[in-house]
Amino acid sequence: MEKVKTPKKTRDLHNHHLDSTVWDDFTFRDDDIVIATYAKSGTTWLQQIVSQLIFNGEAGLDVAEMSPWIDLRIPPKEVKLPMVEAQTHRRFIKTHLPVDALVFSQKAKYIYIARDGRDVVWSLYNHHANANDAWYGALNDSPGRIGPPVDRPTDDIVQYFREWLEQDGYPFWSFWENIRSWHAIRDLPNVHMLHFQMLKQDMPGEIRRIANFLEIEIDESRWGAILEHCSFDYMKKNAVKSVPLGGVFWDGGADTFIHKGVDGRWRDILPQEDKARYEAKALEELGPDCSRWLAVGA
Repeated sequence: MEKVKTPKKTRDLHNHHLDSTVWDDFTFRDDDIVIATYAKSGTTWLQQIVSQLIFNGEAGLDVAEMSPWIDLRIPPKEVKLPMVEAQTHRRFIKTHLPVDALVFSQKAKYIYIARDGRDVVWSLYNHHANANDAWYGALNDSPGRIGPPVDRPTDDIVQYFREWLEQDGYPFWSFWENIRSWHAIRDLPNVHMLHFQMLKQDMPGEIRRIANFLEIEIDESRWGAILEHCSFDYMKKNAVKSVPLGGVFWDGGADTFIHKGVDGRWRDILPQEDKARYEAKALEELGPDCSRWLAVGA
């Protein structure tokens, strides 16, 4: 097997959401945890799991504040980085960047969670279609935006899917390069790959595997609390603690952000030709092994 090289940051990504230059100024600690995803792939769920492992099943954690999206351009890095540096607990931050747009630490632990792109789009659409004026104002009007603004979505979710597929992640960022770049480093010892479906099918087993990867010993007397606090029902009831700014950017608040947590909603809506077009594109962009893993998690 060819040895996987340690990734290097080779470029910057900017748009209405992203500012990858934050990584140039970020100071790693050896025990940092980086939660990486494309978006709408189980990020919030994984942040909740990691928080429960670090804090031994503690209830009521303000996970959104504790685990910031480090390369979101608002608030600016001049505000965000001192807040992260001041944290005294084991840090767990999130990123939506491909590997070559961030600085990679050989000592930090990276967990990447993926999800079938069709499920991603269905979740993205809920996120985007329910965004309010404050969301558009923050992303489009805050100083420092590079590139065009993010527009309001079409009312037709099938058309939304087609635009996302044809323009590779529109109106957000590239889907394929994100998946491809992380899958390429899956064999590094400080990278753990996870799939949304596997987490749905065996949450207890996956949490134990995550704990083992993070070298966190589980207190068995708190195992029941950890599982309860990682359940969809608990997160839905306590969504304000998990969602950025308590959900103020979405109509319906935090409950809109943590929506259904289910896959396959596209199956009865997408025409067969669109399903086939997606599968062909996945094979073309990712190759047989990665595209199969993305579809089923194995």
